[in-house]
Amino acid sequence: MELSNQLIAASFDEIADLLELAGDNPFKIRAYRRAAEAVRSLDEPVGEVLRHDQSAIPGIGDALRSKIWEMESAGRMEYLERLRTEIPAAIVVLTRVPGIGPKTAWRLYESLGIEDVASLLAAARAERIREIPGFGAKTEANIIRAIQSMQSAGGRKPLYMALPLAEQIVNELLEVSGVEHAGAGGSIRRRRDTIGDIDIIAATYDTRRLMERFASLDVFQEITSMGPSRASAVTRSQIRCDLWAVPPESYWTGLHHVTGSKDHHVRVRGIAGKMGLLINERGVFRDSDGQAITIESEDAIYSLLGMSYIAPELREDRGEVQAALAGTLPAIIDGHSIRGDLHLHTSWSDGGASIDDMARAAQAIGYDYIAITDHSRSLGVAHGLSTERVLQQIDEVRKANARVGGIRILAGAEVDILKDGSLDFPDEILERLDVVVASIHSGFRQDRDTITGRIVAAMHSPHVDILGHPTGRLLARRPGYEVDIDTVIREAARTGTALEINSYPDRLDLCDEHARAARDAGVMISVNTDSHACEELSNIQYGVWVARRAWLEPRHVVNAMNYDELIEWLHTHKAAQD
Repeated sequence: MELSNQLIAASFDEIADLLELAGDNPFKIRAYRRAAEAVRSLDEPVGEVLRHDQSAIPGIGDALRSKIWEMESAGRMEYLERLRTEIPAAIVVLTRVPGIGPKTAWRLYESLGIEDVASLLAAARAERIREIPGFGAKTEANIIRAIQSMQSAGGRKPLYMALPLAEQIVNELLEVSGVEHAGAGGSIRRRRDTIGDIDIIAATYDTRRLMERFASLDVFQEITSMGPSRASAVTRSQIRCDLWAVPPESYWTGLHHVTGSKDHHVRVRGIAGKMGLLINERGVFRDSDGQAITIESEDAIYSLLGMSYIAPELREDRGEVQAALAGTLPAIIDGHSIRGDLHLHTSWSDGGASIDDMARAAQAIGYDYIAITDHSRSLGVAHGLSTERVLQQIDEVRKANARVGGIRILAGAEVDILKDGSLDFPDEILERLDVVVASIHSGFRQDRDTITGRIVAAMHSPHVDILGHPTGRLLARRPGYEVDIDTVIREAARTGTALEINSYPDRLDLCDEHARAARDAGVMISVNTDSHACEELSNIQYGVWVARRAWLEPRHVVNAMNYDELIEWLHTHKAAQD
């Protein structure tokens, strides 16, 4: 029984979630999350890969392999089923509300018997939650705001959950005889951080065969509708998927239509109308006689309208059409522009790889440099480094540069911004580091002015180079802390501090709109992965997509610089404060 990689990865993710709810070992939880990510990224069935070479997938040892074999043979994991019985369903449901962690969920469940989001909202509005010791009116207000945010999001899923599913569906449909093209559109193609559903378009004259294959895919839990040219289904992870079938000659206009956004289409079609043209999913037609105009690429659509090609990530009606008409679209960044990663963790703190291993993995990607930025001392849960240990690591990084050729390794740290706005290491330690990333990991419930003041104080340090994951959000898990992002951007410009786009798939922080505002204010951006394992370096693509949506060019990105340029920037970007 060959099960989908997506099902196995989803099972590992669920185990990690349940272990987190149970308060289990953080390293065990991270092992399951890494395994899920590794399986999800494979191009061939995980079972086949492991049967060929049991050590082929980093991070998957005997215990995890046995669970994969069990899933393949029995269609289930006994360990997962046992965890499901041990953790009340109510705890799982409550922790889906942004800002509610396992401890809070357990207290709500045990103290008030709250078992679902509706009863949680009712309890907050009835001011019952403040009856629990340690909770108060502010907690109730935060819960109400989080639930309202969930409801307004309409059940959107993070990109990292939907993208692999969409790619799997597209690849399987491309195997159908007669299918000439297939692709994903919608929010996925525009690389939004969250998606509402999966939109797939396929070009074929044999729609019956296409629809039959679509309906047979293991990834689906239910087929909700089926017609000659449209079908809808729901995946096992509860994401709706719509399939559009078009004849091959309509593929490019169909892909353009399915990609969106709606506001972008309104703008483009308005320009077409003024030229006597009609554009829809079936093609481009002259209004005068209905004659179809041959379209052989998306580029041809824009060219026909006298416009430069607009990349999917820019199609949000944020000025891209006007810029395309004027020939002033930015030459937005791509993955090849990134020269290194300035936010990486190793086994010195909570990572899973050595300094040398991370350097070699980065070298294999083609990077010129990396910065090792393990956690500082106050983050005990992540085995943060003491002042003595960070000095030892600096020395070890210098030695690693001699051992690992072909890449430069910088000594850095991800330094906590403490609750009073001070930094977790003294200046005499910070000045010995090549790169300092300052981040908030505690005190998330402080008020807006306090949080903002902490960040501003950190950026005024002459040693802080980059502000890490500036809003602290975790997609679908936790909203960002209350922060005046406009003030943060303004102070970053004043102090010469770079702001991070954290590429970790459940962060994507800064978001695209904030990153574009930072760019417009003259603030440099650093696109990093926050990797804790070698395989996580590939997450850089998620950050690059955010950067593209933010209209960033390589010149706006610190780690698009070559090594010499980076070193010069590190030495001079705070000069205005001296």
